Amino acid sequence: MSLPFDLSFAAAAYMAVVVVVSAFVRGYSGFGFSAMVITASGLVTSPLHFVAVVVLCEMVMTAQAWRGIGGDVDWRRVKFLLAGAALGMPLGLWALTSVPLPVARGVISGYVLVMCAILLAGWRFRSEVTGAGNLAAGVISGLANAPGMGGLPVAAFFAAQPMPVAVFRASLVAYFPLLDLYGAPLYFLSGLVSWDTLWASVLTLPMVIFGNWLGGRHFFQTDPQEFRRFAILLLGALALAGLIKAVI
Repeated sequence: MSLPFDLSFAAAAYMAVVVVVSAFVRGYSGFGFSAMVITASGLVTSPLHFVAVVVLCEMVMTAQAWRGIGGDVDWRRVKFLLAGAALGMPLGLWALTSVPLPVARGVISGYVLVMCAILLAGWRFRSEVTGAGNLAAGVISGLANAPGMGGLPVAAFFAAQPMPVAVFRASLVAYFPLLDLYGAPLYFLSGLVSWDTLWASVLTLPMVIFGNWLGGRHFFQTDPQEFRRFAILLLGALALAGLIKAVI
């Protein structure tokens, strides 16, 4: 039986490790799965192959995290984000699928490096952003969700505001599956969904569920904030490697 996306055995084994580690990071720190998988996949194949796969995996991990958070969701903020994403995502998909593979790989890696720098800088607003600010953040998130990484700008946007931790986490958890539901038909129409996508998802989901569960157990005696910093540095290293591959 052939492997999805014509991956070699070595490339498939590499991606299996990437998926488990990325799911562990998400379970431990709350973010990073899609960005890590997409960025790492660009070193062995087209990163666009795994876009629809990570979207499905994110929905499963969101279901694992949903219990007990409904009352903390800031639905007004989520609605503004979704409205903006509805505008940004079609444009992002059109642009990403219209350029050659090295350009797409370079754009994805460059974007991830910028987001890592923003997250590490710890830049903050003096007060919470409302209304049009959330709409603008949604547009950026929609553009970034073309390669399945719409979560990074929203995570950075939320982290820069004096938001209660429970509202921060619950609003992210509520936003992502709604964004993915909106994006699913767009991915299909853009040619990013195939039988290989379904086959890769079947192989990937057990690893994702296990890694996310393991990360959520917090076996390490490391503060989640410190672990998040480590995850951002790891993601930055992967993005730098992808950028170098795109250039050479």
